[in-house]
Amino acid sequence: MALFALTASAIFSSGYASARSASLLRASLVRGGARSASSLHMAVTSAPEGKEGTEDFKVVFSSGDKPISPWHDIPLEAGDGLYNFVNEIPKYTTAKMEVDTKAENNPIVQDEKKGKLRYYHGCIFWNYGCLPQTWEDPNVKGNEDVGGAFGDNDPIDVVEIGSKAIEMGAVVPVKPLGVLSMIDDGELDWKVIAIAADDPMASELNDISDVEEKMPGVVSGIREWFRWYKTPDDKPLNGFGHGEKALGAKEAKEVIAETNGFYKKLLSGETDAGKLWIPSK
Repeated sequence: MALFALTASAIFSSGYASARSASLLRASLVRGGARSASSLHMAVTSAPEGKEGTEDFKVVFSSGDKPISPWHDIPLEAGDGLYNFVNEIPKYTTAKMEVDTKAENNPIVQDEKKGKLRYYHGCIFWNYGCLPQTWEDPNVKGNEDVGGAFGDNDPIDVVEIGSKAIEMGAVVPVKPLGVLSMIDDGELDWKVIAIAADDPMASELNDISDVEEKMPGVVSGIREWFRWYKTPDDKPLNGFGHGEKALGAKEAKEVIAETNGFYKKLLSGETDAGKLWIPSK
């Protein structure tokens, strides 16, 4: 049984690549201004459907016999300054997996381009996923530090730099350490740099300067990997705002709070959802 702690009193279970087990999740599920918080016990499971490596493959989330969304139904905050990280892509893998923001209940699926499943041309060296209840609003223009780029219409991304590979579909409390303002095809695509709270290095890392000192090469490695990863497909290099500097933990938390604010406006209907799947009120 694979268990992943969300808080001292909250546990999430991922069934991917294991004997599909369930565990107890105790948390406040806050769906923005349109929803009220409620504290309750939930048996939450993630499990694969379909054959891996095909268009039918996906990882779905449920509570008992009720489907839930990893974007809308998992709380953002995990307590003690931590945030819940939904892992889409385990480190050392190549399949480009993502929470499908347009499908009902937002399963994790493999991205497609021109009718073909997407794969990185080399493995990613970190766990990669997103923070629930965040959204980079494509209607909001960034400041001059990011060249006025608009949001990329997705939950905010997280690069988890811990020592172990995290299962697809796992939800893990992470500590934000910094953030990069990547500009991808003219869109602002924040990359939060974080570490799992239970990682052996977590107690030694509290800010991006600690990463630079104790894990030299990691920040530059992340920056260069994301700068170059699309070039084998004849795409241009990605750029970075803020003079390519990785901002610190304080700024990372501010960006998370801002994207959570955009999410709340999306959920309340103040911002048009377009083709995004939003739970009914």
